Amino acid sequence: MAYKINKNWIVLLIALGVGGLAAFGAKNYLSGQMAEIEAREKNKAMVQVVVAKSDLPKGSPLTAETVAVRAIPKEWVHSGAITPEQFGRTEGSLLAYPAQAGEPVIWAQLEGQRAPTFSARLTAGRRAVTVPVDEISSLSGMVEPGDLIDIVVSIKHDKQNFTFTLLQSVAVLATGTKSSQQEKDPEGRGRSFTTITLDTSPEDAKRVIAAREVGRITALLRAPNDNGNVSKARSEALALLGLATGFGSTGSSVPVIYGGGPISEGQRMNARVGAGDDGVAVGR
Repeated sequence: MAYKINKNWIVLLIALGVGGLAAFGAKNYLSGQMAEIEAREKNKAMVQVVVAKSDLPKGSPLTAETVAVRAIPKEWVHSGAITPEQFGRTEGSLLAYPAQAGEPVIWAQLEGQRAPTFSARLTAGRRAVTVPVDEISSLSGMVEPGDLIDIVVSIKHDKQNFTFTLLQSVAVLATGTKSSQQEKDPEGRGRSFTTITLDTSPEDAKRVIAAREVGRITALLRAPNDNGNVSKARSEALALLGLATGFGSTGSSVPVIYGGGPISEGQRMNARVGAGDDGVAVGR
């Protein structure tokens, strides 16, 4: 006796099959998306900051037992966050405001503390020198704190124009009053500034100041981790452009004849002495 298949069962089986395929596809899609997000997070620049190990109420001291170090993507780090290098200066300080577990501790949360001064960014033996942007116009609005630049000087000396590299791989400490890449324009617009502050040695700082007085400064932006050296040779500007001229190239186009034939440069000098108004000199 033949069994008659119930249509409801067929519909149910088809629905289960379609649902299984949809679930399998959704699982694969979500797995791919999670892998992509994880890979993107791994490639982000990370910064280590001091965070609270647990919820800390107001008045809690900062000690090695109450805080820990955590790596956070650089773009999310608060500009006032305390770093492990700065913790020694804050250890034992009391919290003026509570801190949540896992959240970075910032300078403003500490009693009687303030963020380190700009000079704290300099290491011993280094100097910060500020240069007006109009003198480094090639980088106006494009350079960021932490970038490396080369300083090129153009100067006129003894009626000649010279161009040469003064300094190489100079670190930019600040652009205007901005000393961190985390400082963003409130409306997301391009930020303008009028000065650039550089990290230099005392002698290099004096060279930059002298170059500003006697010539024009131009900055060349370097790629990250580019430590290559460039020539510091002083080159005549026209020679760099392939416009350097030899002796007499700008003189008269009238040919000079000496004894009926071409003459050498030495003969040309003597011939010019006796040249007449018509520009032609005839040797004896």
